[in-house]
Parts: sequence; C-alpha cells; structure tokens
Amino acid sequence: MATMTSLIGLINKIQRACTVLGDHGGEGMSLWEALPSVAVVGGQSSGKSSVLESVVGRDFLPRGSGIVTRRPLVLQLHKTEDGQEYAEFLHLPRKRFTDFAAVRKEIADETDRITGKTKQISNIPIQLSIYSPHVVNLTLIDLPGLTKVAVEGQPDTIVQDIENMVRSYVEKPNCIILAISPANQDIATSDAIKIAREVDPSGERTFGVVTKLDLMDKGTNAVDVLEGRQYRLQHPWVGIVNRSQADINRNVDMIAARRKEREYFETSPEYGHLAHKMGSEYLAKLLSQHLEQVIRQKIPSIIALINKTIDELNAELDRIGRPIAVDSGAQLYTILEMCRAFDKVFKEHLDGGRPGGDRIYGVFDNQLPAALKKLPFDRHLALKNVQRVVTEADGYQPHLIAPEQGYRRLIEGSIGYFKGPAEASVDAVHFVLKELVRKSISETEELKRFPTLANDIATASNEALERFREESRKTVIRLVDMESSYLTVEFFRKIHLEGERGPNAPNSNRNDKNDRSERNAPNPAIDNPDYHLRKIGSNVNAYINMVCDSLKNSIPKAVVYCQVREAKRSLLNHFYVQVGKKEKEKLGAMLDEDPSLMEKRNQLAKRLELYKQARDDIDSVAWKS
Repeated sequence: MATMTSLIGLINKIQRACTVLGDHGGEGMSLWEALPSVAVVGGQSSGKSSVLESVVGRDFLPRGSGIVTRRPLVLQLHKTEDGQEYAEFLHLPRKRFTDFAAVRKEIADETDRITGKTKQISNIPIQLSIYSPHVVNLTLIDLPGLTKVAVEGQPDTIVQDIENMVRSYVEKPNCIILAISPANQDIATSDAIKIAREVDPSGERTFGVVTKLDLMDKGTNAVDVLEGRQYRLQHPWVGIVNRSQADINRNVDMIAARRKEREYFETSPEYGHLAHKMGSEYLAKLLSQHLEQVIRQKIPSIIALINKTIDELNAELDRIGRPIAVDSGAQLYTILEMCRAFDKVFKEHLDGGRPGGDRIYGVFDNQLPAALKKLPFDRHLALKNVQRVVTEADGYQPHLIAPEQGYRRLIEGSIGYFKGPAEASVDAVHFVLKELVRKSISETEELKRFPTLANDIATASNEALERFREESRKTVIRLVDMESSYLTVEFFRKIHLEGERGPNAPNSNRNDKNDRSERNAPNPAIDNPDYHLRKIGSNVNAYINMVCDSLKNSIPKAVVYCQVREAKRSLLNHFYVQVGKKEKEKLGAMLDEDPSLMEKRNQLAKRLELYKQARDDIDSVAWKS
C-alpha cells in the first residue's frame, strides 16, 4: 500500500491545483469538496493560532487582540527529507519565503488587500504551503474565530457572518473538524463544540482539542474532558500547552516549546498517565493518520466523481468546440466543416425539417394569386379604352374586318401588368431565403464560437441570393415577354368559328319562312354600335385569363428553379472558391473566436487536465504495493 506521506502529499497537490483553477464548487460537488481536509474551529482567543504554530513548529501567524484571522487560511504542510524549510503563497507562486516573520507579514498584507485595514472578514482563502522536516503531511484550514458580539469597526452582522463562513466548511461531509476549546472555560459553553455538535452530532468527524491547560485555576483540571467523560467524541481528546506570552516575547522557538510541552505532561500529576496522547506533536500525527485513513475510504467516491466530471468536461468542450490547429490545412478543413453544418441547417429549413420553408409556398399559394386578382384589367379593357386603342392602332385607314392590331395592342398592354406580381414573387421569396440564412446561422451551434466566420458566411450567402434573385427576375420577365411575343392563334380561331356558328349564320336546312323571320330579327352588331368594342374587350379578357392561369403555374416554377433550387445546390460555391485562395493568416482571421469563449475553453481544458492527472496520480499512489 502507499505510504501516508505520498498519499496525503498527493491530496495536498490536487487541492493546490484546484485552488489555482478556482475549482471550489459550482453545481454539484467539486473535487476540492470531495477531498478530505481539516478545518480548525474555535472562539476568539481560544488558542487556535498557537495550536497551528505548534503543529508547524514555526511562529508564522499574525497576532493581536480581537479578530486577527479575517480570511480562511488554507495551510498545506509538506514533509521534506532534505532538511529544507520554506513557505510559498499561491498568490506569489515564484517567491520562496525562508523568513517566517516575512510569512506573518505577508498573511497580514494579503488579508488587508481584500478586507482593507478594518475588522471586516472575507471568505476568499489565502493559500499557504509550508515545506519542513518538522511537519507531517497535512492540510489545515484556519477559520476566523467565532465571536458573540461585534466590536467597534465591525458590522452588526459580523457574528452571523463568521458563523456562516465556518459552517460553509464544517457542514461538508468530507471535512474533519478540529474543535479548539480553552481549558479555563466550561466545555459546555465552547463555541467550537457547540457548532461541531450541530453539524456532526455523532462526533465521527470531530477531534476535540483542549488548550491552556497550564492556565487553569489551582485545584482544577481537565481530566474528565480529556478522557471523554464530560463530552464524548468518537476520537480521543488531545490536550495542548501553548507558549506563554513571556515565551513569545522572548522569541522562544517552537522546537523548544514542543520540548517544554512534553515535559509538562510527563511531569504533571494530573495528566502524566495521558502524556503519550497529549501535545501538539501527537495531535499532528493523529490528524495525519486519520486523514490518511479517511482518504483511503473516500478513494472510490473520489475516483467516481473525477470520472463523472471528466465526462462532463469533455461533453462541454465538444459542445463549444475543440481548439483549432494552426496549420492552414486544418483551418481550411474547419471552415468547410462550419459551412457544411450551416448548409445542413439551411436545407432543413427549406425541406421542412425546421420551420420557415413553408413561407415560400405561401408566396405562391396566397400572395401571387391575390396580386393577380388586383391587376386593373377592368380599367384597361373598358369600352372607351378599347375604342381608343383600336382607333389608334388603325391609324389613317380603319380596319376592314377585325382590328388585329388593336387586339395585339390590347393584349400586349394587358400582359405587361403581369410583370409586377412576377417580380414581387421573386422579391418575396428572396426575403424569405435571407431570413432563413439569418436563422440558420444563429441556429448553427458550431458557428457560435466563430463570429467573424459567421459574418463572412452570412455575407457570402446574401450575395449569392442577390445573384439568384437577379437571374430569377430576368427569367420571370422573360416568361411574361414570351406571352406577348407570340399569341396563341388557335384561341382566336376558335372564337371566330364560334362567331360564324352564331344565330345569324346561313343554314341550308332552314325553310324560307324561318329564314325570313331570322333576317327580320334584331342584330346587336348593327343595332348597337358599341357591341363590337365590347366583344373585342371580352375576347381579350378571355385570352388574358388563359395567360394568367399559365403564368400562375410557370412563375412559381421559375422562381423555385432559379432561387430555391440554386440556394440548395450552390449557396456557398463562390465562397468556397474564395476561401480556397486565402492565405494562412486570412484563414486564421476568419476563425477569430470570441475572447470569452476562448477563455472558457482554456479553463475547461485546464480543469480536464487537472482531473485526468488527479485520476492517474491517485490510481498510481493509492494502490501501490
């Protein structure tokens, strides 16, 4: 099995990496929260700082009256084998401290940097790593001391604010609670024990520490507490004798203080029988052993969490897109892939897989027929206009039988009205296609990371649609002009033959009497001089209706062929040609991403690498024989 040193040291390394990446939470449990750690909890002036300094063997924490710890201090202890002793802060990654008085000053300065030179608190932790041959591998979190009243310069909410901060750490199921209580106070009133009892009623996660045993009133002792009779925990209570103020003033080093502490317990008549389980050195070893045991128990759940998070990070990276290679071939491939993704969405809109394509059919089924019905044929074929057109077409010599030139001019003038609805249909379909391009770009997930490329594709698509519109406009105008350039002769021949078979046509089977009666019947063409003009207007109107029915079918076909079909087939063909000619720098500019998206991907990639490395390290260390 792995040694305690390597396993706890690995957890320290992972926790440090989590802090660097800000991997402290979010939705669900973070890796930081899943890793066991020890939170130091106690009231103000309970001796928390002295306990930590005894465990470290160095005098490195700020001191003073009132609230001194105003930010959580994540203290990672690393045992060294080469005798080196130094400290490093996460916010000063390339600076190594060998003077621990400078460490104390940096903690105070870094606290003030966030909270100001006030008595405010902040939940932003300070990360400190200490490397020393005098420590065991351990992670301790020093929290602000619990208090009962706000002093001058503190907000009225300070009591609740500190308690909420402490709870945010100790409520986590993987947090080991180091509850510090001074021996010269009743354990029943201990702030640390009170909050530990609430979050850990069974006492499975709580280690009780009694400080200031040497300051108890004469004739009193804390044996009942240390032996678990006054308040029972699952783990043994540990007594600590801190340095006296006189020792601190004389700068007595911590190694000498540890020796003095051992002598106190060994020679004490009250605690002599417990001496082997007392003192800061024993406490450090006890916590380290327990932490190693907890880590082993939690390894399966930690690995499960790591694997789950790796899957989630990979899925998120796939969603926002992986990093793009720098060579021009890979860049061109990426651009073409983005174009194909857009083209797929665009075709789905046209073919009915997504909404929008049905609006094109609406142009042909509603808008075009409605426009055709509104054409002013009644005015154009009114009696006076027919007479004017026919008269002008005859010139100085009136027609003899039928006013053919008048017919032609009336028909050509009527057919010309069809150009308006034809061009309107082209424009309406064009605007639908432009809107579908806009929607398709916004719905193409792959393009969201490349705003410049999305804009280039939109520009190229709209330029192509303009070319298709112009070709479609020319085609529908040709359809209308073709109707004017060659009239359907059979239509008028049929009208002429029907006229000859009218009631006044000669019939050899009729008898003379009937023939005489018919010849005496009134003739509208003779009796009403406007009859032939109305007949001309009626004939032209019938022909125009036939042309209208024809164009109502042919215009949609032309529009679909020239615009919709081409949009599906070759919307980006010209763009592909242009992209293929671009140099590497210009291709890279097209793939210029949103800076916030690039930063998000970088953070995800770093977290993914952290989790993969953590999984490999835990696998290699935890099960090493």
